Amino acid sequence: MQVTETLNEGLKRGYAITVTAAELDAKVEEKLKEAQPTVEMKGFRKGKVPMALLRKQFGQRLMGESMQESIDGALTKHLEESGDRPAAQPEMKMTNEDWKEGDDVNVEVSYEKLPEIAETDFSAIKLERLVVKADDESVQEALDNLASSPQAVSYEAKKTQAKKDDQVILDFVGKVDGEAFDGGSAEDYPLVLGSNSFIPGFEDGLLKVKAGEEKDVEVTFPEDYQAEHLAGKKAVFTCTIKEVKAPKTPELDDELAKKFGAEDLEALKAQITERLEAEYTGASRAVAKRALLDELDTLVSFDLPESLVTAEANQIAHQLWHEENPEVEGHDHPEIEPTDEHQKLAQRRVKLGLLLADIGQKADVKVTDQEMTQAIMNQARQYPGQERQFFEFVQQNAQFRQQLQAPMFEDKVVDHILDKAAVTDKEVSKEDLQAAVEKLEEE
Repeated sequence: MQVTETLNEGLKRGYAITVTAAELDAKVEEKLKEAQPTVEMKGFRKGKVPMALLRKQFGQRLMGESMQESIDGALTKHLEESGDRPAAQPEMKMTNEDWKEGDDVNVEVSYEKLPEIAETDFSAIKLERLVVKADDESVQEALDNLASSPQAVSYEAKKTQAKKDDQVILDFVGKVDGEAFDGGSAEDYPLVLGSNSFIPGFEDGLLKVKAGEEKDVEVTFPEDYQAEHLAGKKAVFTCTIKEVKAPKTPELDDELAKKFGAEDLEALKAQITERLEAEYTGASRAVAKRALLDELDTLVSFDLPESLVTAEANQIAHQLWHEENPEVEGHDHPEIEPTDEHQKLAQRRVKLGLLLADIGQKADVKVTDQEMTQAIMNQARQYPGQERQFFEFVQQNAQFRQQLQAPMFEDKVVDHILDKAAVTDKEVSKEDLQAAVEKLEEE
């Protein structure tokens, strides 16, 4: 077997592999001898079928297997000896398409190898980590929001007209073309005006009503309403107002705290403080991560596989096109050409992806089975009642598991680098942190 280099340009590699007819024949002979003791054929005892007959019966199929095994073996041996790691599946092409038994097999193999990445001195990276403390004003603001939430607010009957945020207790019957329709009636229904829980126009039609009144509210169902027989139709709801209630914000006391699972008000404040600081820490980490990636992008340089950059640019262009054209759900659309901006972003993503993967491999960073299990359980909570089906889907879908693992691995590598970089904490206001986060979202 001969392997001859035909291309060595940057990361691109090409090889001509020749498997001689003698090698193929020997491999077929070997396979036939291995199978001979177990072969049964009419007119012969088990294991006594002549080799010539076996070759006639099975030789052609075994020739194809032998050819593929020989080529794969040659490539595997070459990759082991050279240390090359293909960026994608190597392309193989048989060059003597008119091949017939007795001829050598000539194959061209080409691929782009992953680049060699030099060690990075993480101590040379200098970053600021924004630190925000949960001050009394922020805790009080969060408390006020809890007190005004539907879970905490109670309602007291009033005699004046209903206004936004009031609760109206009513009976109603909805009709289209004078006929009542299924699901269009209710009794003693508690509706908070301004909650947008009914179709547009219904709640506005109940503003200024009083207890004891009857009122017809005319509305038009949206064109995209889920019940197709009502979509776009005009309807009249005959409403009987039983009570009008004004919202009553509770006192900030221990009773309020118990509604949210805390022992008392001080315990609730402690929980809020912990939650706010966890949110601040998460936002701060996102800012620090972006700054770190920017530093790495500037600090480290190596050749990028063109095939990976092209694939990433195409994906970016395709994704952004669909975001701009949400009405097109499938792929029945004109060909989308990546722009220079897409190419630039693709180069950054591929570069940082390869770099973080290399750093993680060298540092033996791993996502543990326990971490994966926890991540899968967190995902499963998004499908209440279907957790079992979700677990089965995950077990059968290796690609999904990889998609779940990839960001976890990346975050662990980022933490590994941050531990070794020169990171200085800088205390800032929550407004400064918010501005930094908004800047990230704009980029």
